[in-house]
Amino acid sequence: MTDKQKKFCDEYIISINATDAAIKAGYSPKTAYSQGQRMLKNVEVKTYIDNKLSEIHSSAVADAKEVMEYLTSVMRGKSSSSVLALCGDGCQGVITKPPDEKECIKAAELIGKRYGLFTDKVEMGGTVPVIIVGDGELEE
Repeated sequence: MTDKQKKFCDEYIISINATDAAIKAGYSPKTAYSQGQRMLKNVEVKTYIDNKLSEIHSSAVADAKEVMEYLTSVMRGKSSSSVLALCGDGCQGVITKPPDEKECIKAAELIGKRYGLFTDKVEMGGTVPVIIVGDGELEE
């Protein structure tokens, strides 16, 4: 892969805009649209972009397990956060505090939604008549 192609890939990952990435990589603004489209069809370029995006995704985006672990720590009061608080002398300061009850309840609610604990169950009973309307005769 050439340096220009690599620059295109890196710019494309930032903007997700092939024309803009082609211009920033050094292609002519007049041909940037067609160059960008051509580059995205190049197997080597596409593989490079896909690999970089998967690296970014795996390191920067929380997966379901991480989210559930965090919500559980909040629900159990094991996490902490820094908040701005008013001190006794009228000054403001940053303190570290555990989650309050409202935050714990919200975390529990989100966990419950994930596991389907709060679905409304509707039970129907009784007999429902079935009426078939038609011109022809029904076979037994």
